[in-house]
Amino acid sequence: MKMQELQQRTESELARLLSDSRKRMRELRFNLSAGKVKNIREIRQLKKDIARALTTLRSKKINSDNQ
Repeated sequence: MKMQELQQRTESELARLLSDSRKRMRELRFNLSAGKVKNIREIRQLKKDIARALTTLRSKKINSDNQ
């Protein structure tokens, strides 16, 4: 997901997206250890998406505190 798409979302949507992404990451890690994951790149992409969501959520929080 791109940063521009994330910046347009509200804080509650970002929190829900973050929760869903973390749940998916747990599933992927479990399946990876069981040998069921075919697309390992999905894990890398999901980690980046989580980081982007956290960055956007944090910047929105800082901006709302300053105003």
